[in-house]
Amino acid sequence: MIRRTLALSLCIFVLTLAAFSADAKKSAGPAPDKAYLQRLLDGWNSMDPSVMTQYYAQGDRLFFDIAPLKYNNWTEYQNGVTALFKNYKSFKLSMTDDVQIHHEGDMAWAGAVLKEEATTSTGKQEMATMRWTVIFQKMDGKWLIVHEHTSEAIQ
Repeated sequence: MIRRTLALSLCIFVLTLAAFSADAKKSAGPAPDKAYLQRLLDGWNSMDPSVMTQYYAQGDRLFFDIAPLKYNNWTEYQNGVTALFKNYKSFKLSMTDDVQIHHEGDMAWAGAVLKEEATTSTGKQEMATMRWTVIFQKMDGKWLIVHEHTSEAIQ
């Protein structure tokens, strides 16, 4: 009798854990897709980093950009890019067709090759090919960027 009760209790416990795990995955909702990534690039293409605040987790987060080496939080990132954009007339990022998006529960990550076309305030044309990796976490019903890394290959 004790074995039967113990086995039944163990089965109920395992089923309960499985149900909670399934609920956790469902609660995260659909992960970011290519259209969501394009909205992010469109926001950066506006050259107004303040519109990007809605996509980034606040607090101490590490973001790597082309220059400087790193930003320790969204405020530093926004301020740095705002200063950078003062040197540009136009700026455009676009994704190539190699986008990969993965998700697990309330986390998602994506990677792609980006093309940059820009014109500096002095009229110089810039073109670059960059790597882009972005990590999202579902927070309060929104997919927010908790880490981002953008870099250029050394040629």
